[in-house]
Amino acid sequence: MLLLAVTSLGTGVAFSRGRGGQSGEAHGYVGIDRNDYPGDAAMAQLKKEFSFTSYWLTPSPFSKANSWKGKRKVLAGQGWGFLLLARGRAVYSVKTAAGARTRGLADAQEAARVAKAEGFASGAILFLDVEEGGRLPAAYHAYLQAWMDEVTAQGYRPGVYCSGLAVDEGGGVSVLTADDIRSNEAPRKIAFWVFNDACPPSPGCISLTLPPLPSASGVKDAVVWQFVRSPREKDSAGNCAGYAKDGQCYAGGDVAKKWNLDLNVAASANPSFD
Repeated sequence: MLLLAVTSLGTGVAFSRGRGGQSGEAHGYVGIDRNDYPGDAAMAQLKKEFSFTSYWLTPSPFSKANSWKGKRKVLAGQGWGFLLLARGRAVYSVKTAAGARTRGLADAQEAARVAKAEGFASGAILFLDVEEGGRLPAAYHAYLQAWMDEVTAQGYRPGVYCSGLAVDEGGGVSVLTADDIRSNEAPRKIAFWVFNDACPPSPGCISLTLPPLPSASGVKDAVVWQFVRSPREKDSAGNCAGYAKDGQCYAGGDVAKKWNLDLNVAASANPSFD
């Protein structure tokens, strides 16, 4: 059973980082992700409330620089687990199968090269950031296949960050991007980090006494569930509780409201290495 304790709007959120209940039932770990690195001191403070963090291997979408670069040792010393993340190509930019394979190969090699340079061991899951939801075109699936195969050849495991929200295609048909990727990239073994901030199943930006497992997202084989995106997405999370008046989600210890956070749950405190 998931126990929820709602904070007041705008006061921030405090989380149980993950533990088994008295019955021995498994519960998740809560982590954060951000495009911009908030600073060493901020991460030390946030570690009091959270177990793992995203770690960009490339610049985040629409960014030219990567502020996470070189921070692995600091964060590992603070006790953080990791979600290793690399920017994926925009769907509109991948138009042909031949170009898709070339770009997928290059992007995978770059992600693996940076992961090794940053000191992340072989066998870790590298998540490719796929922002667009719905059914993906054939050329983009060729890009994903090339990326996943090359990540595997480089000694890492392929994962994907993608939508777990149903997209209505009309005529009574809807599709989850996670399902579309699973079926088109089979038989490859893919780790899914899905976003679904609709309430329900998301509890919103509130305290979680016993964090759920990622399967509560609606994608049963998800290894990570992003249940809050910050700022709040009006289309999906407009009715969700606990966000601050500015639409952001903050940690309970962030009284100055400096660091808006996306929130995630995973079955492991170190999801990229689980």
